[in-house]
Amino acid sequence: MYAYPDAVIMVFCKAPIPGQVKTRLIPALTSEEAAQLHCELTELTLHTATQKRLCEVQLWCSPRIDHPFFYPLSQRYSIARQLQQGEDLGNRMHHAFVEALTHFNSAIIIGCDCPSLTSDDLEQALIRLNQDAQCVLAPAEDGGYVLIGLKQPQPTLFENMPWGSDQVLRQTLTRIQSLNLVAYELNTQWDLDTIDDLKRYRHENV
Repeated sequence: MYAYPDAVIMVFCKAPIPGQVKTRLIPALTSEEAAQLHCELTELTLHTATQKRLCEVQLWCSPRIDHPFFYPLSQRYSIARQLQQGEDLGNRMHHAFVEALTHFNSAIIIGCDCPSLTSDDLEQALIRLNQDAQCVLAPAEDGGYVLIGLKQPQPTLFENMPWGSDQVLRQTLTRIQSLNLVAYELNTQWDLDTIDDLKRYRHENV
């Protein structure tokens, strides 16, 4: 039995195709090493999302749901697979929220590149959404965010956003304010994009 049966955590994940994941770590890492690191981070993320049985967890796959990487994960963690759909990240996230919020009262999206995110952070997001928050964000040190939770689809938060830039969080907060949404910010996190991030990750996980 889940602690929050009316909620869902959606884990956005790319297939570990060499040269298409963790590309900012190349050439310091080979494309194969970067892909292997992506696999390691995905396992860590799914463990974090499922370990406390907070709510249903779904694996949102890209570019295709039948890539051989995804099925063993779905079996090992007893989670359903869904296909990301949309032209860019914003379209894909909005589509996922629309789908999820037809079945659940609240939904959270996280990626697979934030080793600092804990199950306690996820639970805090669910608690806030279960109370008065209409939107929950976990800011990232690089100016983005690593978690977003909603109770209703909010297309404005995902349209024409400069994804991958240091303006994402600021623009998102501005749009939240313009929509008069009750929002809650979790602790600031860091995601693993650069070689310095990788060194930090290895140091903190010795």
